[in-house]
Amino acid sequence: MANTIRLYLTCIRNTLEAAMCLQNFPCQEVERHNKPEVELNTSPELIMNPVLICRNEAEKCLIETSINSIRISMKVKQADELENILAKKFLRFLSMRAEAFQVLRRKPVQGYDISFLITNYHCEEMHKHKLIDFIVQFMEDIDKEISELKLSVNTRGRLVATEFLKQFI
Repeated sequence: MANTIRLYLTCIRNTLEAAMCLQNFPCQEVERHNKPEVELNTSPELIMNPVLICRNEAEKCLIETSINSIRISMKVKQADELENILAKKFLRFLSMRAEAFQVLRRKPVQGYDISFLITNYHCEEMHKHKLIDFIVQFMEDIDKEISELKLSVNTRGRLVATEFLKQFI
């Protein structure tokens, strides 16, 4: 792993470890309801300041924390038009299967490619360090996967072009 991405992911890991101290907190407006405050944003005293971690302009992570939930939004690196298309299709594919991931939001936050929502219930059911490992591993793997897809598309395009141009020789 390159040194710059290692530092970027370490910073995200440390921030998540510090921010993921969630507790059960019922809604202040509706009795017997427990909604993620980071989503509702009804009580400003329950929302912490968001943390924006940028590797560069095209790659960044926004961590928004409240008393009972945390939302992690990511912008994935898209250097050219092909990576843009591949990332959009791949992340759409993942978003359509959000139930399988449990913490993945169907619709990302405006300006980001993918978002995760972790509530106090997730922290009670799962290990906190495993959730953080999943987020960091996901960020590592998404870059690798898009690079592999790009390589595969370029290789296939080269083979198709070669076969097509053989008829003119």
